[in-house]
Amino acid sequence: MSSICRPFTVQGKPFFPLGGQSRNSSGYNRAEAETAFKALKLLHGNTLEIPVYWEQVEPEEGTFDWASVDTLLAMARENDVHLVLLWFGTWKNGCMEYAPAWVKRDPERFWRVINPYGNRVWVLSSHCEATRQADEKAFCALLAHLKEQDAQQQTVIAVQIENEPGILGSDRDYGEAAEAMFQSPVPEGVLGLLQGLSSGGIWEAWQEAGGRQAGNWPEVLGARAGELMTAYSIARYIDSLAEAGRAVYDLPLYVNVWLGEAGWRAPGGTYPSGGAVSFALDLWKWATPHIDLIAPDIYIADADGYRAICEAYARPDNPLFVPESAPGSSNAWHMFHAIANTSAIGYHFFAIEHLVGPDGGVNPPAADIVGSFHAVASAIPLLLRYQGTDRIHAVMQLEGQGDQYLDLDGWTGVVRFGYGGVSYAGMDWRHTAADRALFQAPKAPRGRGLIFQESEDTFYLVGAAYRLGLRRKGPASQTMDPTQGDFLRERQAPFISIDEGHFEGDTFVVDRRRNGDERDNGIWVEPDVQVVRVIFAK
Repeated sequence: MSSICRPFTVQGKPFFPLGGQSRNSSGYNRAEAETAFKALKLLHGNTLEIPVYWEQVEPEEGTFDWASVDTLLAMARENDVHLVLLWFGTWKNGCMEYAPAWVKRDPERFWRVINPYGNRVWVLSSHCEATRQADEKAFCALLAHLKEQDAQQQTVIAVQIENEPGILGSDRDYGEAAEAMFQSPVPEGVLGLLQGLSSGGIWEAWQEAGGRQAGNWPEVLGARAGELMTAYSIARYIDSLAEAGRAVYDLPLYVNVWLGEAGWRAPGGTYPSGGAVSFALDLWKWATPHIDLIAPDIYIADADGYRAICEAYARPDNPLFVPESAPGSSNAWHMFHAIANTSAIGYHFFAIEHLVGPDGGVNPPAADIVGSFHAVASAIPLLLRYQGTDRIHAVMQLEGQGDQYLDLDGWTGVVRFGYGGVSYAGMDWRHTAADRALFQAPKAPRGRGLIFQESEDTFYLVGAAYRLGLRRKGPASQTMDPTQGDFLRERQAPFISIDEGHFEGDTFVVDRRRNGDERDNGIWVEPDVQVVRVIFAK
């Protein structure tokens, strides 16, 4: 069974949050939020991520207005889904747009970041104690309200603290307090962290600077000192909010990340300096003991880059959670890698509203990603059971790829992508690719999905645009008859049953049995058939 650490629970049971994130302004009122909830239903999702704005809930210092939060709770309950609330406080995408007017109008009290030229940047400084205290007060008030209104229902399963924190517009803060810290000795705890590492971004920066055992930030960490000092300062700031908030209401908390792996990779320029980018992840994890997860916002479309991000953030001390990802079609197959190969414990993509077409149905360009989410939604009981084991396998067709080889327990498998490819590619009357001699098969999307091996002889499949063929491992003379023609050699291994169905709790319920032509040439899947189970004969 799965040994994955899962901070998300509902009524004490593990929960796999699946859905989307609303656009930035969708949480202001019911009318703004309605489309996001409609889209979540079309997606078969169970969780909506939606912001709560400091400027709205505390329009005047010390005066709180929870009407928008209560509206979101009511809408989620009406739609029988859960929420992850995104706290837009000190930071939103490396800036301060969602701070209240009384904060924005008082830079003498609530310090701004100062750039190298002595100018204020539109970012609140993590070195300002007044700002930290004000944000902490508001954040704790939010958690106190959630405890009062939602502790029993558990509509809200987690809260994101800030949004892509860091500094855009400067590599670090050059204000008086920040400069004093920069020239001060690196804290003993950070030095101990460095000495305990043997690889990673901050360890490499330390080695390049000479591996000194003491000194100020530039002496110890060289050219990356400004970014790493900023990371330390912001991480400690946010962890203090988390510690105070959890003392009020102990919900799972996480921080999301604007990745640094794009463009010039310049801190403060192409991404917010001081964020929990992969380079600084060791420091962030050490500095935030009250944060459950550091979660990457993945907008990388190429397969290699996507996989590298998943592997960087999926660590024993940091289960992979994807709170925000690209709404484009590449996500329709990348997500299966994250879930199967790096054991992602939840998955969302940004701007969920775009799924809704003019007629209220699925917007046609979103069909692939909606199909992929339907497949994952139908397999959540299997994910909770088998993630972190060797019994789950990703199917993900890369560009130009025609098939995928699988090495399974007792079996070898070949996944064939697309519709057809053999002399007779039977599906059924519901799918127009059933027979190329009778129907014009549609252009196949990229194949993708998940394969679960429950036991030696039982498999479950979900996904789209692929079919799986399996042969038992062993000498060729025992697994195939070379005298048979192509048609018989392509047929599935002897089986007891192939069933389409769905899960009710942990129980698989059969909806439809396949046999005859519908099982020739492999086990096929499409999102509308939900889960396919095959039990092989001995």
